Amino acid sequence: MILADKIIEERKKNGWSQEELAEKLGVSRQAVSKWEGAASTPDLQKVIQLADLFGVSTDYLLKDDILPGSQTPTEYNGSESATPLRYVSMEEANEFLNIRKQVSPVIANAVSLCIMSPALVIILSAFSEANMYGITEGISSGVGCTVLFIMIAIAVYMFITSGMKMNDSEKLEKESFETAYGVTGMVKEKKNAYEGYFTSRLAIGVCLCIVSVIPLVIAGAMGASDFVCTLLVGVLLAVIATGVNMIIRVSMIRDSYTTLLQEEEYTKEEKQVKRRMDPVAGIYWCLVTAGYLGWSFYTMRWDFTWIVWPVAGVLYAAITGIMRMAMKKDE
Repeated sequence: MILADKIIEERKKNGWSQEELAEKLGVSRQAVSKWEGAASTPDLQKVIQLADLFGVSTDYLLKDDILPGSQTPTEYNGSESATPLRYVSMEEANEFLNIRKQVSPVIANAVSLCIMSPALVIILSAFSEANMYGITEGISSGVGCTVLFIMIAIAVYMFITSGMKMNDSEKLEKESFETAYGVTGMVKEKKNAYEGYFTSRLAIGVCLCIVSVIPLVIAGAMGASDFVCTLLVGVLLAVIATGVNMIIRVSMIRDSYTTLLQEEEYTKEEKQVKRRMDPVAGIYWCLVTAGYLGWSFYTMRWDFTWIVWPVAGVLYAAITGIMRMAMKKDE
């Protein structure tokens, strides 16, 4: 049970309304409402007053939500690090979660636009090669590439605006920090409640990416024409874009919980590794993007060059694994 729940429980035990409790503490009803909604936390003086009013200890109010391995806000001064850690209040934690929830669909849609951007080029090239509807090679290239660049430009705009919103909060992903009392319990509850939805959406997204190639495989096995196979590449991109969209949406929200809990890839040790790998990642993906665009425009085989991305993803995972092993040996 987190601090917010304890305040609600103890207030109801005493038969007080939020207004009555606020009057006894000398605060507004809105302040009590925020405490009970885990939108903010009372300061230490108010916690002492609450303990006296409820007839409980401050330890009961503050320490029951502390998990193994975590620290209270006053404990960081005795930590191994000589540098004081950043302190994250309940308000900052809620703001971080809200920002991630707002930008996750924007980022997901921007990635989907990038994936879908060559679809029109591919479809128009199929009509051009089949001499259908009077679409020439020049028209297919001109219109298709124009739409491609427009979609990429829109996606870049979405990436930039979302990145600016997340600019301050991204520091939590790279730096170690301490949280105010109640934050860990609140985030843990939200993460547990979200876990089922995350798992189902992630599974659906991954399955969509896997089955996206089935129509193309079937068409090839049945000896379908190049026209049909090329059109099915457009369908493949649409299905992959949908699957990736779902994966990114739920992953960003779940990552916001693990970031505040400093779990999984956001532990102190993992953050140190990421700081070393960030320059490599930036150079790697810039080179991959340049190679993809150069190869695609040179060959105009947008229906094939997309294979660069899954291959690049697998190679990047291998590179990061090798770098982690090297770092561990150095330590």
